[in-house]
Amino acid sequence: MTTNTGGSQNGPRETQTKAAQHEEIDYLDREVNLLKPSTPFMRDHLKIIWTGFIVWSLVTFGPPVLTYVAPELMTSQLPVIGFPAHYFLVGFVSPTSSLVLAFIYSRKRDQLDQTYGIDHAAAMEDVNATGRGETAAADGGVTE
Repeated sequence: MTTNTGGSQNGPRETQTKAAQHEEIDYLDREVNLLKPSTPFMRDHLKIIWTGFIVWSLVTFGPPVLTYVAPELMTSQLPVIGFPAHYFLVGFVSPTSSLVLAFIYSRKRDQLDQTYGIDHAAAMEDVNATGRGETAAADGGVTE
């Protein structure tokens, strides 16, 4: 691991990887603010969430709004399937897009975890080896 020494103009500047920076952050001392995240991981994760939310709201609420704004276009028969466009968009595209967005979110979250060096497999190996995982303090803590 390298450290972020700031460097000088004459020498090369050493920087930490995102995973190394993530390991040094004490998340319990950080403020959780959805509008201004305090850590790089939280900022990157929030970008994924907001992007998905914007796409979801456009796909979910777009067809009804378009039907209200342009009823002639949205209630016209589609040539291939033979029923109105708003039926197809509301009945097929909206639910399907929710499934697609869930898949995209899981892939993006896996990429983010990999970028920051978060490994969920190690926690699962601990659960499989001991028969129990780490218990949260809210669950009574770890018994000895």
